[in-house]
Amino acid sequence: MKDKQAVRLVESSSVPDLSHALEIVRLTDVGLMRSHNEDAIASDASIGLVMLADGMGGYQAGEIASEIAVLTIAAEIKEAIVMADSVDAPGGGRSGLSPSHLIEEAVRHANNAIFQVSQAFPQCSGMGTTLVVGLFANNQLVIGHIGDSRTYRLRGQVLTQITEDHSLLQEQINAGLLSKEQARFSNYRNLVTRAMGIEPDVELEIRTHDVEIGDLYLLCSDGLSDLVEDELIESILNTPMVSLYDTASTLINLANEHGGKDNISVILARVNASFEDKGAWFDGFFGWIK
Repeated sequence: MKDKQAVRLVESSSVPDLSHALEIVRLTDVGLMRSHNEDAIASDASIGLVMLADGMGGYQAGEIASEIAVLTIAAEIKEAIVMADSVDAPGGGRSGLSPSHLIEEAVRHANNAIFQVSQAFPQCSGMGTTLVVGLFANNQLVIGHIGDSRTYRLRGQVLTQITEDHSLLQEQINAGLLSKEQARFSNYRNLVTRAMGIEPDVELEIRTHDVEIGDLYLLCSDGLSDLVEDELIESILNTPMVSLYDTASTLINLANEHGGKDNISVILARVNASFEDKGAWFDGFFGWIK
């Protein structure tokens, strides 16, 4: 198996600090058939942030799109949380934007940035990226997603997919034209119906989920979900291992053993304690972001 790639991550503010409640591991691998990695991933347990993007486009343009998405969104969310905690922040102390609205604003700015680059540079024309971004806050997980990168939740040993793919295949399943079993062998597995950066505006699907102690959340690119069936993913997540890193590494190894046809990215986030915060950072956040 090829070496896993380290992901750049800017040091975050110490406020809030959810490190006591969340254990997060992230891994990405180029796979066996690609020359470079167009996935980008980021995480920060201290602020409860997890994010994964799977780029697409011309030669290496997908890599640019996914990196712009991750860097832009991470920077804006981190800056917003720091600003909300600052006594000097505009509107400090007033009730303001929720975590879901914060994600929406950051995604809107990132989409615009990708689109502008694609228009300015011919080699980047048509580039785009999927996205799944999660923000843990006040015993909840707010998930925003675009495309076919997924989030799963393991609770009580039962694995549930909590995002629905924005893909032609999923539309065919929803319309009753294909069963899930038939979909596994479809030639249209990689055709997404939404992607960041393709148009000036993008529709973000966003949902809020209550979190329980013991939950294990998996974010992954289709390099895992296309090659490893949900039942096998569930079995691996339920298998006791030395560390969460070993679990993530096992998932990547399985995808490579099943062909490694694409880049493979995995983020695992385990909830070890309650993180209810009656004075949550977003209670003092007031639309300073433009």
